[in-house]
Amino acid sequence: MVDVARLAGVSQKTVSNVVNDYEHVSPELRARVRRAIEELGYVPNTTARTLRTGRTGVIALAVPNLSSPYFAELARYVTEAAEKRGFTILIDQTDGLEQRERMIAGGLRQRVIDGLIFSPLSMPPADLAAAAGSTPMVLLGERELPSSVDHVIIDNVRAAREATEHLLELGRRRIAALGGPVDRPTGTGTLRMAGYRAALADAGLADHAVVVPTTRLLRQSGAEAVRHLVDAGPLPDALFCFSDLMAIGAMHALRLRGIRVPDDVAVVGFDDIEEASYSNPTLTTVRPAKDDIADLAVDLLVGRLEGLRPAEPAQLVVDHQLIRRESTGGPPPSLQAAGQ
Repeated sequence: MVDVARLAGVSQKTVSNVVNDYEHVSPELRARVRRAIEELGYVPNTTARTLRTGRTGVIALAVPNLSSPYFAELARYVTEAAEKRGFTILIDQTDGLEQRERMIAGGLRQRVIDGLIFSPLSMPPADLAAAAGSTPMVLLGERELPSSVDHVIIDNVRAAREATEHLLELGRRRIAALGGPVDRPTGTGTLRMAGYRAALADAGLADHAVVVPTTRLLRQSGAEAVRHLVDAGPLPDALFCFSDLMAIGAMHALRLRGIRVPDDVAVVGFDDIEEASYSNPTLTTVRPAKDDIADLAVDLLVGRLEGLRPAEPAQLVVDHQLIRRESTGGPPPSLQAAGQ
């Protein structure tokens, strides 16, 4: 660092600020320091930094299931956001098991990590609040969570309502919801169900709700839900699926039965995973701003670690967007950029 400072003609503190990506460095000074770093091949000594600051430069991300494309994509965004701020991400998978969540939240890796970005499914709110007292933490997800911990969410009720309203605007009147909550009284499924029912009620169709509850939001679950609907009859003219994976499985099952999407049944998913842009037909879906979720979560946690956040916990709501594709009569892929 001394050599970089000498070559760039700045103080060691300025070099440190650039390396740690602090905001209050002029573009001219930042460029000079980066040129010196590149010329000298300087690499920060993380061991020395850990001894000096008491931090490791490592943040953990704990999610229920990395085989889920949504969480895999979110993990990529979190990793990129952390790297921009000079941190490394350590990823844990909890499988939604309370015992596993407790070990991670309770500091299983407290000698390795500085803080935790956590999407819990089973751990009680009071226990999460207690764990956050010893492990700096930012929570993700929309289930009931403690108000005393920083939290990044999307408005699931509003997003589900908009998805259902889109189907109503197409003239669909018998809209089925696939993926309703069956074992979690508070959670994402409950909120999306509330948005779905609110849209039907506003349209005077509250009595027309068709709900197929599932335990998981997977392709197989969507296919099985469609088989149930076809066998039970009459077939809905639209499906609102609580995940893109379910929607893709549902469209596959409809195609096997000779049922056309969107002509016979329109389909909307949720998450906007990459596969939604390449399914056949391409999938209309709700797109949470996953990059914003990652940026805000990392900013909150790093701000806590560096003492830059106010004492009051923050609950930040990230925007979402309904992406119209072929499964509800949107434009074919050739007329739109991939992922739009």
